Amino acid sequence: MAQQAEQALVERWRDILALHARTQCELDRALHGRGLCASDFEVLDVLAGCRTPKGMPSYRVQEISERVHLSQSALSRLIARLEKEGLVERGMCSEDRRGVKVCLTAKGRALHGEVLPVQRAVLARMLTDG
Repeated sequence: MAQQAEQALVERWRDILALHARTQCELDRALHGRGLCASDFEVLDVLAGCRTPKGMPSYRVQEISERVHLSQSALSRLIARLEKEGLVERGMCSEDRRGVKVCLTAKGRALHGEVLPVQRAVLARMLTDG
């Protein structure tokens, strides 16, 4: 009985991994025409959802990494590429001079607004039961 429960748990885990992989591939395909991949969109989406009481909405790189599930080095490369494309800007953190803050540019905010419905449609199609 314990072995059956364990096997069911393993199968459930593999189903979750398979759904994640299929959804990630669909997102990459749907966003490719706009020059983005799923990870790019996730960073833009996190930044677009940032609300601060004053000044330019921004997140520290560490705060972004906690939300997008990328390694620190992979996230740094992704942010550098998005910055090169004019979608985000990096700046020093005023609270901690060692920290780096990232914010959307106007171009990044506009692109996010354009592709948001595409990303949400893929999620609805892939993750909605029925």
